[in-house]
Amino acid sequence: MPKTANLYARIEPDVKEQAESILTSLGIPASNAINMFYKQIILQGGLPFEVKLPNAPLDFCKLSSQQIDKELGKGMADIVNGNSVFAEDAFNQLYGKFGI
Repeated sequence: MPKTANLYARIEPDVKEQAESILTSLGIPASNAINMFYKQIILQGGLPFEVKLPNAPLDFCKLSSQQIDKELGKGMADIVNGNSVFAEDAFNQLYGKFGI
């Protein structure tokens, strides 16, 4: 039984270059990274990360009155529960973070 097997895959050149640059910085050969990925697939019984579409921002123009009321209710609940900040404080935090 061979100690290794060959894997041939097509990948976008830019993706390959960027990934290999990061792997080189980490001192990990691409073949080792692929081997680690495969081992994680085995351990996890599937991909070792979620595969799903990102949540799109709400388009209020496409919501019904009931859906808008529900979203506004979520916002009000956040305010009541203290899960909000004043706009001025939020902008000050952003400006401080980006040195503006």
